[in-house]
Amino acid sequence: MAKHVYTFGAGKAEGKADMKNLLGGKGANLAEMNLIGVPVPPGFTITTEVCTMYNEEGQEKTFNRIKPEVEAAVALVEELTGTTFGDKDNPCLLSVRSGARASMPGMMDTVLNLGMNDDAVEGIAKKSGNPRFAWDSYRRFVQMYGDVVMDMKPASKEEHDPFEEIIDELKEEKGIQLDTDFTTEDLKELVRRFKAAVKKVTGKDFPTDPWEQLWGSVAAVFNSWENPRAIFYRRMEQIPDEWGTAVNVQAMVFGNMGESSGTGVAFTRDAGTGEDVFNGEYLINAQGEDVVAGIRTPQEITLSGSRKWAELQGVSEEERASKYPSLEEAMPEIYKQLEETQQKLEDHYKDMQDLEFTIQEGKLWLLQTRNGKRTGAAMVKIAVDLLEQGVIDDKTALKRIDANKLDELLHPVFEASAIKSANEIAKGLPASPGAATGQVVFFADEAAKYPVSILVRVETSPEDLEGMHIAKGILTARGGMTSHAAVVARGMGKCCVSGAGAVKINYKTRIMTIDGKEFQEGDWISLNGSTGKVYEGKITTKDPEMSGDFAKIMNLADKFSRMKVRTNADSPNDAKVARKFGAEGIGLCRTEHMFFEGDRIKAMREMILANNETERRKALEKLLPYQREDFEGILEAMAGFGVTIRLLDPPLHEFVPHEEANQKDMAKEMGISTEAVKALVEDLHEFNPMLGHRGCRLGNTYPEITEMQARAIIEAAVNLKQKGVDVLPEIMVPLIGTVKEYKMQADIIHATAKKVFEEKGSKVDYLVGTMIEVPRAALTADLVANEAEFFSFGTNDLTQMTFGYSRDDAGKFLPIYIEKGILKNDPFQVLDQEGVGQLVKMGVEKGRSVKSDLKVGICGEHGGEPSSVMFCDSVGMDYVSCSPYRVPIARVAAAQANIK
Repeated sequence: MAKHVYTFGAGKAEGKADMKNLLGGKGANLAEMNLIGVPVPPGFTITTEVCTMYNEEGQEKTFNRIKPEVEAAVALVEELTGTTFGDKDNPCLLSVRSGARASMPGMMDTVLNLGMNDDAVEGIAKKSGNPRFAWDSYRRFVQMYGDVVMDMKPASKEEHDPFEEIIDELKEEKGIQLDTDFTTEDLKELVRRFKAAVKKVTGKDFPTDPWEQLWGSVAAVFNSWENPRAIFYRRMEQIPDEWGTAVNVQAMVFGNMGESSGTGVAFTRDAGTGEDVFNGEYLINAQGEDVVAGIRTPQEITLSGSRKWAELQGVSEEERASKYPSLEEAMPEIYKQLEETQQKLEDHYKDMQDLEFTIQEGKLWLLQTRNGKRTGAAMVKIAVDLLEQGVIDDKTALKRIDANKLDELLHPVFEASAIKSANEIAKGLPASPGAATGQVVFFADEAAKYPVSILVRVETSPEDLEGMHIAKGILTARGGMTSHAAVVARGMGKCCVSGAGAVKINYKTRIMTIDGKEFQEGDWISLNGSTGKVYEGKITTKDPEMSGDFAKIMNLADKFSRMKVRTNADSPNDAKVARKFGAEGIGLCRTEHMFFEGDRIKAMREMILANNETERRKALEKLLPYQREDFEGILEAMAGFGVTIRLLDPPLHEFVPHEEANQKDMAKEMGISTEAVKALVEDLHEFNPMLGHRGCRLGNTYPEITEMQARAIIEAAVNLKQKGVDVLPEIMVPLIGTVKEYKMQADIIHATAKKVFEEKGSKVDYLVGTMIEVPRAALTADLVANEAEFFSFGTNDLTQMTFGYSRDDAGKFLPIYIEKGILKNDPFQVLDQEGVGQLVKMGVEKGRSVKSDLKVGICGEHGGEPSSVMFCDSVGMDYVSCSPYRVPIARVAAAQANIK
């Protein structure tokens, strides 16, 4: 019989760390911490397989199947804690938390203090001798259960949480400011009002039976796997829907029992910078949700962290020490235990850990450990530091790099000169590094209202995830370094300033006020997530400097890579940027981009207007020097490396104007009538230009175009060779479907090269090859390889033609396809390995079956996407090519592919 529930407690556990797929990350680590002697409240994990069963077979059938195991596990918790679930004098209270195999912070639901009712609260009050604590726990339970299980949410985005509104009303009545100021009688009144609100809104009485509460909470966690924020997070992080979540049920430990109790979140290293410094935040007399929710601004764990916080907030040392002491000062013994435990956990897992802990009347309990979310900069530094500290080896260091997160390190930072003249309007905590400038929006679902926005909130919640993803930066008035906003922003690599106390927000009027000055929705502000400073208006940015640790990771990547990484570049400047990032050649230089500047477009249009070959050649002669100059610049910028230049690919209609005003301008410039221009545009119109008169079809129809381009490339190469520059031109014929199409173009290129060599009295080595982007070319790759010297897979068009999707129109249905599970990913972003990938694999194998040394690469957008790069390595490609700023990502992915 399959096992569905795994227990842990008192140093024993049925699970362990390597069972994440079954127990989820949290459950596996709770078991592991038990086994290595870390104090963890006893409990049990309901497996991820049960979540799948729940979604497939329904709640009733699933719960009936696991009920005996859950009842046995609750009995073990009762035995280990000396309490009884449902007993009125000595009740066992539980927490219920989610835990997927991949960390999804705040995306799913949690219920604390489960088992509370009117009888249990009196038993807890009597047993603890602390009635205030008992009633505080009860009101928290009604609030969480009402929200999570009974769906007591705000009525609209402008409204506040209904429970928080009741809390605020009572605070106002009593003339108090903090939750901790409520008396026992106040908390009793809150419970009464909460229950009345639940009844009014839901029409149901609040449940008093602990078993009903438990099963309701387990169902809520399983249901939360399918809530909108969890679904969005999975899309963003590419977490499969079928993984499901586990449910972790534990005996409650209480941080809200008074001044000797508390709760906190800690990191074994700095999650923003990667610095090897223990850090975190805590609250006295609180429960865990208080820290991450940002409702109370927490205090720092370490003395050094507390002093740094005070400096940022403009708080004097005297005030800090008396009002906001660190845990190190307030509870030195507990701090010592926590410091030792964090080191033990980092040493055990050999990675930066994110911990959650509770202090119950002077005793430390760990509730969670996981590999901490971190920024791209921190990821690189931590990997390099652990390698240099001898904790991990070089292959492990490289595997620790999430290639996509390197993108964060390649984004602009503020210009130092612009910062000097900027007007600083507020200061908060540097929650997630980076620079962001944008227009203020107050609601997450309106983040796309402006092209670049800054999301401004009192505090964020998991419901804000999509808006946080869209916004360029995040500013919150409340919350600390471990608040939801801070943790999620760091995970996204998004600039964030949290806890900016001077910021006052009115959601109804959509106004932010800072020291009396009002900022409306749409006003520009700028954030520096590295310093916590907020500025008025726009601030100019510059490209970032690469750190020494970044270079070390790149050197490691080169050490383990088999495939080379090239770049897609159409200008010398792009080529230079890519070389700086380590590109070894150009995999795609698109010649058509060169025709749109200045006098070039006029000459191009003259060629299109030509009535015969003589007129066309005359226009092409004007284009020749421009093309030659461009090719010289690109070949020189990439000296010593191969440069693949694609001949003209788009249909000619792209070079003529389609709006009447622009047609009049062209007519005037060309000295012809507007009617003649309109007639030309009409003549060039195609019903399906993607499959029309373009690529090699143009070159075979008008061979003189191919002659001009081949001459420009070869002349540029010879000129550079005569100057002592090492050049390696590779001429690529686009869009072939038959070998004869290719051969006709190749013959023109070879004949032209021969002429140039005779004219110049000098030769250069060059290659002629083709782009495999039509399915027929992949199917007949062995025939093509008899003629071609290299293949480059153009997976953008190959994807379009294989799926039958127009990339320009697919945006209308692809998001729906992904949402409905028809497709897992956008095939234009992530290579479809099952379909398009099989054509690629076949093309490589057929090509090399007749020419074993055939050079093969990829130049579609997929060349910079890590999973696609790994696929390219698996089919034996020689290189991938991607945009300049994706080169470091591709280099790491290529190395990781080779060490898997």
